[in-house]
Amino acid sequence: MLIDTYGRVATDLRVSLTDRCNLRCAYCMPEEGLQWLSKPDLLTDDEIVRLIDVAVTSLGIEEVRFTGGEPLLRPGLVGIVERVAALAPRPRMSLTTNGIGLRRTAEALKTAGLDRVNVSLDTLRPDVFKALTRRDRHHDVLAGLAAAAEAGLLPVKVNAVLIPGLNDDEAPDLLAWAMEHAYELRFIEQMPLDAQHGWKREGMVTAGDILDSLRTRFELTAEGSEERGSAPAERWIVDGGPHRVGVIASVTRPFCAACDRTRLTADGQIRTCLFATEETDLRAALRGGAPDEEIARIWRLAMWGKKAGSGLDDPSFLQPDRPMSAIGG
Repeated sequence: MLIDTYGRVATDLRVSLTDRCNLRCAYCMPEEGLQWLSKPDLLTDDEIVRLIDVAVTSLGIEEVRFTGGEPLLRPGLVGIVERVAALAPRPRMSLTTNGIGLRRTAEALKTAGLDRVNVSLDTLRPDVFKALTRRDRHHDVLAGLAAAAEAGLLPVKVNAVLIPGLNDDEAPDLLAWAMEHAYELRFIEQMPLDAQHGWKREGMVTAGDILDSLRTRFELTAEGSEERGSAPAERWIVDGGPHRVGVIASVTRPFCAACDRTRLTADGQIRTCLFATEETDLRAALRGGAPDEEIARIWRLAMWGKKAGSGLDDPSFLQPDRPMSAIGG
């Protein structure tokens, strides 16, 4: 079991497979100049599967989410999914992706054992997409979403971040579009994920702003805390159902008290929080010949030191220096 001093138990493992990405989203990374991890620093496929095996069989992990960077850029992804699906007990598996490569990989991922996907899409307008991501790939994301649904990677969830002056007027249109395609839409407050440290709390589009915008067109009924559990998204029933919309308010309505996550970075570090400033090295233990029992002990010790909160609700919050692309969302 992975338990901390506040009584929280981690059952959800986020695994970053690569720090690389084929988009350059303005709220995540600069257009150029990032120094990528070298290949020897990255965990191998065998190392990733072994660490997930330890997490599932010895530490109580029940769900594994593959992230990046962009996880579809990992050459061995399908094989990793297939091997994790063979573990006993078998964890639930999902993938967070920008969707660009889903059209060609969705069917193979489903066959390998992946359960569902989260796809990032912030706008319905191709010109705005190009401004946000610095790439002209909007059509590829739409095609990837359709392929995921057709392959049965359900529910298909869409994550959207609203940026002032760019797409902050699109909330109702995004929800109408998601309902039309039977996607589950979740808005995420912009967080300090950018390596260039350009995030500012002032002027950000808050959960309250998003809900006010949605209510200009839709009737929203709060789903309630019992249904939410440890999920980061607060959800609302739209126009009486069956559709729902979620809002992840990491900045204005932090949910740290219910956090059930632990994170493995692309280079084998354990992070107890997306915004933690400390890491615990599992790669060194792994490559130094440590048995599974020792790796589990190091992991438990790292989680025991998890802090009460992320610090995002503190106006003096300092962004971590490590690029978020290597940590995973």
